[in-house]
Amino acid sequence: MRKVVVTEFMSLDSVIEEPAWTAPYWNDDIAKFKDEEQDTSDALLLGRVTYLGFAAAWPNSADEGASYMNNVRKYVVSKTLNAVEWNNSTLIKDNIVQEITQIKQQSGQNILVYGSAALVQTLIRYDLVDLYRLLVYPVVVGKGKRLFQEGTTATLKLLKSQSFSSGVVALVYEPERK
Repeated sequence: MRKVVVTEFMSLDSVIEEPAWTAPYWNDDIAKFKDEEQDTSDALLLGRVTYLGFAAAWPNSADEGASYMNNVRKYVVSKTLNAVEWNNSTLIKDNIVQEITQIKQQSGQNILVYGSAALVQTLIRYDLVDLYRLLVYPVVVGKGKRLFQEGTTATLKLLKSQSFSSGVVALVYEPERK
């Protein structure tokens, strides 16, 4: 079974929204950590806001990750979009939990979830997240969408931790399921 991997840039106070505050900390070690995600995945699962941002930026990008982003299979969860036109994109409008469960049962590699705060809340609520790959930045943002909303409970098992010279810490967790 494929794994849904939520990968987030996160502040010390758990904010994942508008991560422009990450730029000063980027280095080759963090790039390697992110490359590992793409090397083990063959699909993206994105919410509307993240999809629209990526679809506007990546098609004309010359950045190193552009080939992956433009060619990878993309599943877009949105109740308001009527079409998705970025290369290899499929729209999921209804039966979201059922559709994602079916995608997980297909053969293939991991399914990455970048950003997509509202979608991540749905994935958490329905126990569809198999792995969290978090880059925790040494900043306190003070406000914004958080990875775990108030009232969310979870028990996670730490699989890996790694600190980088920039002060960023990578944490990889899996949910402990009973």
